[in-house]
Amino acid sequence: MDKSAKPSVKKMSSKEGSTGKSPFRRRPAEKSPKNLTFKKATSGKVVPKSASRPARAAKMPAKGQPKAARPWTAAEVHEAFSRFRRANPEPKGELEHLNPFTLLVAVVLSAQATDAGVNKATRALFAVADTPQQMLALGEERLRDYIKTIGLYRTKAKNVIALSEKLIADFDSEVPRTRAGIESLPGAGRKTANVVLNMAFGEPTMAVDTHVFRVGNRTGLAPGKTPLDVELGLERVIPPEFMLHAHHWLILHGRYTCLARSPRCDVCLINDLCRWPEKTV
Repeated sequence: MDKSAKPSVKKMSSKEGSTGKSPFRRRPAEKSPKNLTFKKATSGKVVPKSASRPARAAKMPAKGQPKAARPWTAAEVHEAFSRFRRANPEPKGELEHLNPFTLLVAVVLSAQATDAGVNKATRALFAVADTPQQMLALGEERLRDYIKTIGLYRTKAKNVIALSEKLIADFDSEVPRTRAGIESLPGAGRKTANVVLNMAFGEPTMAVDTHVFRVGNRTGLAPGKTPLDVELGLERVIPPEFMLHAHHWLILHGRYTCLARSPRCDVCLINDLCRWPEKTV
């Protein structure tokens, strides 16, 4: 036999033998193209799996993905607000105020604060300053002393003084009766404008705070990703006859019944209409 054809055998070292591992390693398999898997056909040839079956027409929804709630019918919306009206014909906002100016100030101060906390601070404040001129004369430093129990009171004091100056300079010391006019004031946004227009001037606006946002989404009445989405959705579905008081009914419902953590479904006026899948009744 030709010595050149004799296979060579590698001797196993004592280290290799002690581990129990084979000294002969398999040649690593060649990687298949990215995102391409193969199956063996009956002919013995290897073909891509994608070629062995037709492509799906559409992507299937994720497993366990919740279905969208069935929208409320016009009759259901009317029934819900009819119940709210029967239970509370003249709902009132809970921010204490004396006139449109003090209402504006109270709403600006209520951002990220409770109505009860704002009322506690503004009772003494409005006793000494209930006009833009009096507020400006009070000054930012003294104003801070009145509202220091309210969150973000330093920024809010600065805004109240600035909006008082703007009311005097641009609006003849009167709170404007337009959304654009109110939103032009320091510290006042769309929600503030909607509250003031509704409560001070009787406009059928929809102010969406955290309570209204929760109720609109949880019940399925007007689901939306942003407060503006919910606001516009509610305006589309609520009949005009209910719009003047609608935002107060929804705020009070969210504040005292449709609570964030433990909703009181057992006493809810609209629990049979609500689309929330986790109702406790």
